[in-house]
Amino acid sequence: MKCPKCHFENPEDNRYCNKCATPLPSSEDISAIPTKPLKTPIKELTRGSTFAGRYEVIEELGEGGMGKVYRVENKKIKEEVALKLINPEIAGDKKTIERFSNELKFARKIAHRNVCQMYDLNKEEGAHYITMEYVDGKDLKSMIKMTGQLSSEKTIFIAKQVCEGLAEAHRLGVVHRDLKPKNIMVDEEGNARIMDFGIARSLKTKGITAPGVMIGTPEYMSPEQVEGKEIDQRSDIYSLGVVLYEMMTGRVPFEGDSTLSIALKHKTEIPSDPRQFNAQISEDLSRVILRCMEKDKKNRYQSAEELFFELTRIEKEIPTKERVIPRRKPITSKEITVMFGMRKLFIPALVAVALAIIAVIIFWLIPQKKTVLIPSDRPSLAIMYFENNTGDESLDHWRKALSELLITDLSQSKYIQILSGDRLFTILRKMNLLEAKNYSSEDLKAVADQAAVENILRGNYTKAGDKLRINTMLRNVITGELLGSEMVECEGEEEIFTMVDKLTRGIKEDFKLSVEEIASDFDKEVGKITTSSPEAYKYYSEGRRFYLSADFTQSIPFMEKAIAIDPEFAMAYRTLGLAHHILGNISEQRKYLQKAFELRNRASKREQLIIQGTFYQYLEENYDKAIEVYDEL
Repeated sequence: MKCPKCHFENPEDNRYCNKCATPLPSSEDISAIPTKPLKTPIKELTRGSTFAGRYEVIEELGEGGMGKVYRVENKKIKEEVALKLINPEIAGDKKTIERFSNELKFARKIAHRNVCQMYDLNKEEGAHYITMEYVDGKDLKSMIKMTGQLSSEKTIFIAKQVCEGLAEAHRLGVVHRDLKPKNIMVDEEGNARIMDFGIARSLKTKGITAPGVMIGTPEYMSPEQVEGKEIDQRSDIYSLGVVLYEMMTGRVPFEGDSTLSIALKHKTEIPSDPRQFNAQISEDLSRVILRCMEKDKKNRYQSAEELFFELTRIEKEIPTKERVIPRRKPITSKEITVMFGMRKLFIPALVAVALAIIAVIIFWLIPQKKTVLIPSDRPSLAIMYFENNTGDESLDHWRKALSELLITDLSQSKYIQILSGDRLFTILRKMNLLEAKNYSSEDLKAVADQAAVENILRGNYTKAGDKLRINTMLRNVITGELLGSEMVECEGEEEIFTMVDKLTRGIKEDFKLSVEEIASDFDKEVGKITTSSPEAYKYYSEGRRFYLSADFTQSIPFMEKAIAIDPEFAMAYRTLGLAHHILGNISEQRKYLQKAFELRNRASKREQLIIQGTFYQYLEENYDKAIEVYDEL
């Protein structure tokens, strides 16, 4: 009789374990248990076989702590995907699988060119498996092993892409927790993809003590991970610092005889200057790497975007001829690639002809790219930041605030499809237009193309004596047609919300909505779905700017000022709660997200859904309900 607790072998007639005194099941208890045929989970797949009735195995790609990964073809949709067969010792823990299933729901919301898309978790023939996007390339660990060390140019090129992927994940509240070279794939063009989002967090479940199962990877763990403390996006920054160190030196900063000794070094030892192992590393780049690896997370870069901008600054100091030139990103949603077998072109004349053909293709195809519009029978619209023509810089905050107020107001309409303020911010940042005082026609066309909208609203505000005058122009960027223009005046900033409501009605008329459609359109006054205080909204708008820039520490005081002026400002409470969540301040997170939920009726329908989804996700951890709410957006 084997003890269920310590597994000690006992005589059959024992009622208690001789070793640990645990009660043993009686023979009657055992005989009462119905027998079932034992189904051994599949541990590996063979090439050419078909799994789960649809996945034909092409090749094995590799093996990690979670299990083996295969390149397969989904025969039903004729598409190649990656399939990870989870090790039975991990899949056998029901809580682990349930947690990972929940985490995957949020991980797969990360849609970014530098993040491998996660698909589903399923079970077949007694085996659990994950499907994800197949990335054709080599993992970064293999690249480092092959070359020994990467150049500064290549390192920065890859690291900046990783930063962009992390920034998007962190914005959605997802932390990787196991970032390492093995989890970064690089294709032939040098494009990087972060793999396995959500897996490490899923493994952080009490009771997982199976031999060989480790949460995270010791060589890349942040000190707070080693201590088992609550972590945030700065833990990923630390791990990326270790990855940078390894790319530049060919070695990790800390090594040891055991996983424990390595983990403790991350907590207690200062890493050596990477220039000791590679004299080609600049002082600036060495400083960046070591700052990422600060023991106290407050001393690290506070966001992936902050690190991205620092790497960009260093990159500019590299001679142009040595820089890695990124491949032009496609404008359309699907990329068309023309490939030539250059190795077969031995004759120089043929090479010259091929290059000429490529030049002609680039010349003719790029100008003819067309905007990929969002399929909808509603007109689509992006509302640009306004131009401040008052000559008074103290009114600059209304450039962004007016745009956001109009977006919020018009988003209530069921007849117009509005680009969100967050998406507009991201597009303007990538195009280096965030601080632009005005926009050229080329800028407007490029924004419309990136946003996949057909209409652009631009506006400005001026002062005439004590009056503030706001002007807007609505134009179809595809046809160039001016659809309408509006002008409103107010005595001061206190009346701006009323003017926004007037502009909203005028813009609907410019879209040729009928009187009946306008009358039936759900439309609360913008002051009732945001705040009645222009001053509170000014602080909120500034706080959102820092939040969207992933500078969460700077965002918090602005949001606190906003709710101090208007204690019922639901949108400000939500942003404040999420900022504290990302920084790991759990009690503050709960307080502010709870308050946002209580005040959700003081927000637009869209914002109400976001507040509810956030509440269910972070406070109740009811993932199914959160997903259900988010799906309504």
